[in-house]
Amino acid sequence: MVGTLVNAAAIVLGTLTGMFFKKGIPERVRRAILQGIGLAVLLIGLQMSLQTQQVLVVVLSLALGALTGELLNIEGGLNRLGRWLESKMGGAQGDFGKAFVTTSLIYCVGAMAIMGSIEDGLNNNPGILLTKAALDGISAIVFASTMGPGVAFSALPVLVYQGSITLLAAHIKGVLSAAAVAEMSATGGLLIVAIGINILNIMEIKVGNLLPAIFFAIPLACWLPKIIPS
Repeated sequence: MVGTLVNAAAIVLGTLTGMFFKKGIPERVRRAILQGIGLAVLLIGLQMSLQTQQVLVVVLSLALGALTGELLNIEGGLNRLGRWLESKMGGAQGDFGKAFVTTSLIYCVGAMAIMGSIEDGLNNNPGILLTKAALDGISAIVFASTMGPGVAFSALPVLVYQGSITLLAAHIKGVLSAAAVAEMSATGGLLIVAIGINILNIMEIKVGNLLPAIFFAIPLACWLPKIIPS
C-alpha cells in the first residue's frame, strides 16, 4: 500500500502547487497547456490499446462494459459525488465536478495503475507506483492550474482503486495471466483515448460508464482464445 499512499499524496501536493500558479497563468496559456495534455493523453491511450493480442476481447469488453455502466449510471454517480464535494467546498469552482471526474479516470485507468498495484500486492514492490506518483504529481500541477481544486479529490478514488487491487493481488497470486493484464491495459487504453477526446472537446464521451469494460476483459481474455483461437 506504500506506493498507493505516495501516489495519492503526490496528487494532493501537485494540486496545491498548481493552485498557487493558477492566477499567474493567462487563460490562453492554460487552454494551450490543457490541449497539449489532451494530445499526450491520446498518445498514451493509443500506445496502451495497441498492446492487445485479441481485438475481439477489447470489442466485447467495451460492449459489455458500456451496457453495465449505462445500467448502473456510473458517470452520473461520479458527477453527483463531484457535486457533493463541490458543495462541501462552498461551490467556489464551477468546474469542480469535471476536474474530479476527468482526473480520477486518468489516474485510475491505465497500465501503470493496474500493473503497479499488482506488483505491489504480489511482490511488495512499490517501484512502479512510485514512478506513477511522480508523473501524476506533475500532471496534477497543470490540471489544477487549469481546472481547479477538484483535482485533489481524485486522490480518493486512487486510494480505493489502487489499494483494492493491491490487497486483492496479495490474495490471488498467480491467478491473473499475462494475457488478462494485457487485454485489461489495452481496453483501458481506449478509455484513455476517450478521455483525451473529452479534454480536447472533440465530443463528449461518458467514459465513466465504460469503466466496467476493464474488468470484463479479465474473463474474456481467459475464455475467448479457447473458444476462438487467434
